[in-house]
Amino acid sequence: MCAAVIMVFLLGWISVDLYKPRPTDIRRFDPNEVARLDTAMWRSYYKRERLRLFLQLGQLLRTQYHLPFWKSIAVAYHAARAAFMFKDGSSRAEYERALPNLIDFYAAIHEASSTPFDVSEVARRELEWWIVHRERRHPAGALERALAETAAAMYRMPAERMMEHARLRAEAMLIRDREAEDGDVTEEDWRRIEELLHDSWRSLHTMVNS
Repeated sequence: MCAAVIMVFLLGWISVDLYKPRPTDIRRFDPNEVARLDTAMWRSYYKRERLRLFLQLGQLLRTQYHLPFWKSIAVAYHAARAAFMFKDGSSRAEYERALPNLIDFYAAIHEASSTPFDVSEVARRELEWWIVHRERRHPAGALERALAETAAAMYRMPAERMMEHARLRAEAMLIRDREAEDGDVTEEDWRRIEELLHDSWRSLHTMVNS
């Protein structure tokens, strides 16, 4: 009897978490915490620590997008799956296999957001900057522009207002790439990367709340 009651309670909790609308303002986030988690997720991604990345994504979704526990678990799964499907790809056709999971991820954010946005457009722009970053054969400034356009699509603002955020984030990415190619990314490198990400997310926070 006790087990049945617990099961009913658990199923009810999961159902409420997954299906009850809980509007949130995606502009209200802690840029310092986002930067900390962003850095941690980069480290997990490049070390191929799938479980750690999944857990970090769940934490981000709960603390910054205010998704309830079970919803955050479901949505983090889509984001982590997209990341590693992309990581294992070697061509645009293979990279695009990550798109359905990115659409599912952004659809869940959209469902919770009081700021509407075009889910398909944001997901496609997210994938595009991943590809620009991976291929590195695009014109100078292409990565910054792709990052700015992704943020602009999500917050429905001009891309020009997102350029400082994008420039700083791109600089952090390129430091990681350069040091990895030279042998290893040191703790000092990661500290510099995190500093840039702090500045980047603070810039975005200022833009979307001004």
